[in-house]
Amino acid sequence: MKKYVKNLRVAAVEFPHELYVLLKLTDKEPLPETLPGQFVEVKVEGSPRTFLRRPISINYVDRAKNELWLLIKKVGEGTHQLAKLKVGDTLNLVFPLGNGFSPVQKQGESVLLVGGGVGVAPLLDYGKYLKDNGAKPVFLLGARSKNDLLEQDLFEAIAPVYVTTEDGSEGEKGFVTQHTLLNKEHFDRISVCGPKPMMVSVARYAKATDTPCEVSLENMMACGLGACLCCVEKTVKGNVCVCKEGPVFNINELTWKV
Repeated sequence: MKKYVKNLRVAAVEFPHELYVLLKLTDKEPLPETLPGQFVEVKVEGSPRTFLRRPISINYVDRAKNELWLLIKKVGEGTHQLAKLKVGDTLNLVFPLGNGFSPVQKQGESVLLVGGGVGVAPLLDYGKYLKDNGAKPVFLLGARSKNDLLEQDLFEAIAPVYVTTEDGSEGEKGFVTQHTLLNKEHFDRISVCGPKPMMVSVARYAKATDTPCEVSLENMMACGLGACLCCVEKTVKGNVCVCKEGPVFNINELTWKV
């Protein structure tokens, strides 16, 4: 897929949580084709100590409004600088990068999408794609508390949403792999994005139930093109760059002990 370097204009800035910013970006021309699960590399201006671009998952692409959304967690100096952007500012992106989630395998297939923290971001676009193409997505979202759930209303507009929180303030108390949904329903396949311990736990469940499963890795990335080698992941075929060969992998490709 062709890659682009573009200056996109900030069309909207929203703060769904004190630790997160949602940037909605647009362009005068129609946005390039992207696949659910791909990411962008963002150039951070005004941050002298931020030398490298920052990898950000594509949260959603609104073709009707010609908008590309980035849900960003404010972690370091670079991401805090991105949170200071205003409507009308420009942001330089290299995109679309990486390989996304699997396409629809068959009409009517049931796909469980499991997300935790900012890992829920790419699942919004993927869930919409699945629904639009004849699949039946179901979301299972995990967070520390009710206040930490992100874009829940947007997920609910697409498909059924189930929730776990560690403190029990929303949905079932516990972790996503403890939700009773997993004991009641069988899914044709599972797609996951979130903290590695959560993804490993879901992968273990998938193995135990013989359910095809793919995960979106969040290894540290710098170039996004497979040149700097800082995002290498060990697989059954040897070491590969997550930014180029992933970020989405079938769990059978990984060497995780599940």
